[in-house]
Amino acid sequence: MNSAVLVFPGSNCDRDMAVALETVTGTKPHMVWHGHNSLPDSLDVIAIPGGFSYGDYLRSGAMAARSHIIDSVIEAADKGIKILGVCNGFQILTEIGLLPGVLMRNQNIEFICKDVPLTVGQSRSAFTSAYKDSEAITIPVAHHDGNYFADDETLDRLEDDDRVAFRYVTNVNGSARNIAGVLNDKGNVLGMMPHPERAIDNKHGGSDGLKLFESLLA
Repeated sequence: MNSAVLVFPGSNCDRDMAVALETVTGTKPHMVWHGHNSLPDSLDVIAIPGGFSYGDYLRSGAMAARSHIIDSVIEAADKGIKILGVCNGFQILTEIGLLPGVLMRNQNIEFICKDVPLTVGQSRSAFTSAYKDSEAITIPVAHHDGNYFADDETLDRLEDDDRVAFRYVTNVNGSARNIAGVLNDKGNVLGMMPHPERAIDNKHGGSDGLKLFESLLA
C-alpha cells in the first residue's frame, strides 16, 4: 500500500501516523510538506494528521485549508483515493469541503486528553471493514475543538446514508448525535476526532485503532 502523510507547521501526530502506516504495511509512507504543489504518484492512502496546524489561528484547520497541497488532495479524493483525516485532519477536511459539518470548541470549553469508549457505526467502509457493526472500542482523544456540528438535514442524511463511522459512548465534547467520525458520500474520505494511530500497540495502552489501518490495507 502506497501512502502519504501530510505535514503542516504545527503538526504533532505526523510521526505517529507514519509509524501506524508502516507497522501495518511494512512500507514507510511519503512525508509530504504542505507547501508542495503535488503528491507522489500512485497513492492508495493520504493521511492528514492531528496537531495544531498554524497554531489553530483564526480557527482550527482554516489556514491549513489554503496550503498549496490542498488542491492535489481534493483531486485525489475525486479520483477515489482513500483519505484519512484525524483530529486536526478532520477539521481540515471540513474546511476544504470534503466532509460536511464543522468542528467547534468543546462544549465544556476545556482541552480533553484521555481514552474514550466508542462504538463502530458501520463496518462496510474501507476504513472499518476489520471491525464489526456496533463493536465497542477504546481510542484516545486530544482536542479543544472537537464538538461536531451540522444542521439537522445534514445529520439526518449522514445517518440515512450510513456515513457515521464512529460514535462516542459518552459524549465528551458535545458533538451532535455523539458523532466521532464521518464518511463522505463516496466512502473514500473519513474524518474522525479520536486518534487511532495512538492505539496500535497494547504496550502503549491499547490496540483498538489497529483494525482501522488493517481495513485500509485490506
